[in-house]
Amino acid sequence: MSRSAPTGASGAVDAATDATAAGSAAPDTRHRRAVLVSAVLVVLLVVGAILSATLGRYPLGVPAILQTIVAPGAHPADAQVFYDVRLVRIGAALLVGAVLALAGSAFQAVFRNPMVSPDVLGASGGAGMGASLALLFGLGVAGTQAFAFLGGLLAVLAALVVDRMIDRRGSILTLILTGMVVASLCSAVISLVKYVGDPEDKLPQITFWLLGGLSAVRPHDVAWLAAVFVVGGVALMALRWRLTALAFGDEQAATMGVDVRTVRLVTIAAATLLTAVAVSVAGIVGWVGLLVPHLARILVGADNRVALPVSALLGALFLLVVDTVSRSASGVEIPLGVLTALLGAPGFLYLLALGRRQGWI
Repeated sequence: MSRSAPTGASGAVDAATDATAAGSAAPDTRHRRAVLVSAVLVVLLVVGAILSATLGRYPLGVPAILQTIVAPGAHPADAQVFYDVRLVRIGAALLVGAVLALAGSAFQAVFRNPMVSPDVLGASGGAGMGASLALLFGLGVAGTQAFAFLGGLLAVLAALVVDRMIDRRGSILTLILTGMVVASLCSAVISLVKYVGDPEDKLPQITFWLLGGLSAVRPHDVAWLAAVFVVGGVALMALRWRLTALAFGDEQAATMGVDVRTVRLVTIAAATLLTAVAVSVAGIVGWVGLLVPHLARILVGADNRVALPVSALLGALFLLVVDTVSRSASGVEIPLGVLTALLGAPGFLYLLALGRRQGWI
């Protein structure tokens, strides 16, 4: 059965994507694979969330969870642990993982660089700087999160403004280098804050926050994460085919009807918003936004119409597993940033070696 020629800008992208996607599989085959992968990930997320709810220093089996859901007043202690601690933490882990992976996938697409991560323009560094200053001045949890969020946004805004001053043509390389400079400046401020902070009080707080973790997450944090995830996620999902078009270069994308400058700015804004809110809630959690998009592309190919949502699902599953290990592996909670680095660094090296052997890197 022959297929009619695609029309319009999105049709041009469809045709280009079909011709260049990984392997020689037909579009229908890739679509079925993407649906299958997504369904498996959803099932794994449900199973993983249930298992995570049972694990911890307070024993809480599946029967006890079911009884708590049916009759919360029958066992108040179980209900408090399940609703106020486990459920909130699981929700935060799922959302932070999805947000960071989605932002990383979007940044890699818009910069056409697989080595880019969500902190490429200094969002994580700015958030860390804001949180460090808040902790130094004793502004509390809410103040720390607010300063972290604003710091991440201001760092990216500074990178964009400086890039515009240096190169009005909008070179991707210049923007990345500007982001690196801003991130370096934020790191210097963090080091200065740690140096002048009280070693008995402020320094441990700052160090622990920078290592990342979800121990201080509250229900309103999950609601805030969910709201931003919906806003930023909808914006990025609406630009999926345009991000795929950018893979062929700015000139080719423009011939497909893509407003390259607008797409790039909206994508950077949405991904920065996602990154800033995730870091403000969970601290600096590295490797999720760099490693997970690679896994998604291995599973479903480079078409961002599919790779973006699969990245979000994979990121949610990855951080759920890591956070469960973080709070259950020992009597002392292990910082998330430490575990993601221990898993992400060797995992990324393996992906690089695999990509070299198979020719997709």
